[in-house]
Amino acid sequence: MKQLFSVILFFSAFTSAFAQFGTLKGVVRTSGGDAVNGATLKVIGTALTVMSDERGAYVLDRVPYGKHMLEVSSVEVHRERIAINIDQEVQERHITVKAKGTIGIEDVRIEGKTVKRDIETSGFAVAVIETKEASLRNLTTNELLDRAVGVRVRQNGGVGSQVDYNLNGMSGSTIGIFIDGIESSTFGSSFNLNNIPPAMIERIEVYKGVLPAHLSGNYIGGAINVVLKKDFSQNNITVAASYGSFNTYNTDASAIYRDNKSGFTFRGSGFHTHSDNSYTTWGESTTYVDYRGAVTRPFRAERFNNVYYSTGGRFEAGFTDVKWADVFFLGYNISKSYAEVPHGISMATPYVGRFNESKANVLSLNYLKNNLFVEGLTLNVNATASNRNTYLQDTVTYLYNWDNTIREIIDDGERKPLRRIYTDELGQIRYMAQQGRPTMTSVDRNIINSRSNLAYTVLPGHRLSLNHTYRKTDRDDNDLLNPVDKDLVTTSQNIQNILAFNYEAQFWQDRVRTNAQLKYTGDRNNQRRVDFVNQGGQQVIHSRDTSIYSDNIGYAFALAFKFASRLYLVTSHENSYVSPTETQMFGEPEQNIISNLDLKPERNANFNLGVRTDAFDFDKHRVSVYASAFWRNGYDKIATETLDASEIDNVDNATLDVTRFINLGMTQARGFEAEIIYIWNNRWNTVFNFSKFNNLYKQEFDDQGNPSPYHNQQVANEPYFNINLNTQYRLNNVFQQKSVLNLYYNFGYVHSYNIAWGNPNWGITPTQYMHDLGMSYRFPSQRLVASVDIKNMFNGELYDNFKKQKPGRGIYLKLNYTINKFL
Repeated sequence: MKQLFSVILFFSAFTSAFAQFGTLKGVVRTSGGDAVNGATLKVIGTALTVMSDERGAYVLDRVPYGKHMLEVSSVEVHRERIAINIDQEVQERHITVKAKGTIGIEDVRIEGKTVKRDIETSGFAVAVIETKEASLRNLTTNELLDRAVGVRVRQNGGVGSQVDYNLNGMSGSTIGIFIDGIESSTFGSSFNLNNIPPAMIERIEVYKGVLPAHLSGNYIGGAINVVLKKDFSQNNITVAASYGSFNTYNTDASAIYRDNKSGFTFRGSGFHTHSDNSYTTWGESTTYVDYRGAVTRPFRAERFNNVYYSTGGRFEAGFTDVKWADVFFLGYNISKSYAEVPHGISMATPYVGRFNESKANVLSLNYLKNNLFVEGLTLNVNATASNRNTYLQDTVTYLYNWDNTIREIIDDGERKPLRRIYTDELGQIRYMAQQGRPTMTSVDRNIINSRSNLAYTVLPGHRLSLNHTYRKTDRDDNDLLNPVDKDLVTTSQNIQNILAFNYEAQFWQDRVRTNAQLKYTGDRNNQRRVDFVNQGGQQVIHSRDTSIYSDNIGYAFALAFKFASRLYLVTSHENSYVSPTETQMFGEPEQNIISNLDLKPERNANFNLGVRTDAFDFDKHRVSVYASAFWRNGYDKIATETLDASEIDNVDNATLDVTRFINLGMTQARGFEAEIIYIWNNRWNTVFNFSKFNNLYKQEFDDQGNPSPYHNQQVANEPYFNINLNTQYRLNNVFQQKSVLNLYYNFGYVHSYNIAWGNPNWGITPTQYMHDLGMSYRFPSQRLVASVDIKNMFNGELYDNFKKQKPGRGIYLKLNYTINKFL
């Protein structure tokens, strides 16, 4: 690090002798004094472009010293060019422009890139989801993701249920889930994408394949990065409340304050979510077994033992845009959740009395400084210290049916409650609980997670960066039903160091953008497990220590080429490893996952090639297109163990209470995704996308050298073809002047797929069609927005992981209220 820093200082001293840069900022207003929102400001002859915010404020960084022409344009104002002279580090220039009269569609023209477009044309296979409209409706973050191109959110039921993410055939630990660049697992299950409302989110970045430097880590299939709101241009408070079907309600609030004189900044947000998840299931996953053992399938029933609620808050205080830091925040996250577990991995057997509770306390540090010590040197540090606890209880010993009654059997001619038994270590007969032996388990995790990025702009358009990620997880598993001395508690530890070197370049008048990355990963897993074994009728303590270390080197490359005025070629390639996570190796009792200490790292070779366009304007019509093909080879793929048709006679025996992660072998995913965005008259927006791929099992022989019966079969329990259509129409001045009425419709299609190897008929998940309808009304004050959403309005039969049925028709109402300029 010292040598690298010395080299960076040398380069900075060398280049600063030839180039100096300043920051130009100010406010754009009309001659009448109104702020101009969305004005494009471009320094002619350069790639420097920015858009003004709601206050009309703009900031242009790294403007070369000297005289330039600044062009200002907007739908609302006449285009103007203004002479500027940059001769100091920070320079203010407030701009007054002439407003247009009636705005025609021919005046609508976008000159600069938005943040969304800039990310999407950076060379990575990435989609950016903006949440401004969605935050006004009763939509969850996962529902937004599920509508994005190439994304499939695998949710095990209703609100708060376990979620897995699939990005065009890549899933599990290959996918990174981040909140502001920090792994979401740091914050625990009570503060994640399941329960963070879109109102707290600025945008969601979905990377499929190669990741940028600031997200480099133990991932190869892509990542989902949730960027929380950080706009400090206007002090405001926003509150929202919603209520809907299945006794589902949510409240959230956020506040932002900045003192312009000192730069002191505070942002806080909180939420509470609750749902009974008492929706009706009627598909073949729901069964009833009478006292004679006869099975009724399907059986119509209302789900029970399925309550979920979570509460969380995020508070940060610090300074922004001061001399010594662009951003400096100290933060505190607190969250807790309660979730009843209604069944195991499959829905075959309902549970009663099994639940888990989670809570987390997280301290965080966020520091960003551009031009640190020298021009072009940037340091960004994100660090967290987290204490998480998960409690699981399962002590009810009776088996239940889906009508919430105790199952019975005939014993000695009498009908008696059905209970399962086992023999303990001392030979005593005991009763089983819902999923196994009775348990009251408490799992404590202490997590340290830090991510540091040091970047230096060697020359304009050429940037070097060094990214270091450190993560340490200490885990204690405590059996509260059989308490032991602290020294006898099962302890696990995961330590991970990742060092990534990036080189980013822009050349040929910014038409070509490249990103090359070299990554080293070192991963160590330690576990000390203490068991009581029976020797000669006595319990004897037996400890087993396991230590596993692995390291590997990977590389990646991404390129974006603007080969025509509005056309971009985007491609990326990656060949790297991903190590098993702490959960995959040591299990997760509250999620029905058992341990597997024999897991090996997974290697993937990914290739993406796509085309993306800027918007094409045709009179009142605007169209943009994205299409991409991908090829992914996986070796020792880490996946959840699924059912094998050769070992199961029929659907009644297809019961799966727990699962574990295994190395599946070699897989290959090849496919195509595309998206079309159409806008008419700036009122009607439609987005159509689809993803189709084959994710095949390519292992020709098993471990014994025998031919694999599943060679070239589609990987089980993975949907591989889905379609989304979202459309929105805006009506102005309906009922009231200056009001806005938005109408929404969403259609989703998931092709049928099998949940078991061997493709048995009983394992087919049927083709699914989903229709949603919504409406929002913004009152003339612009402060109050009311919305209503009808989800799955035709009450379609929808399924997900291992054929678990999802909620039917639901109606949800929401109110949003915003207070601006409160200080």
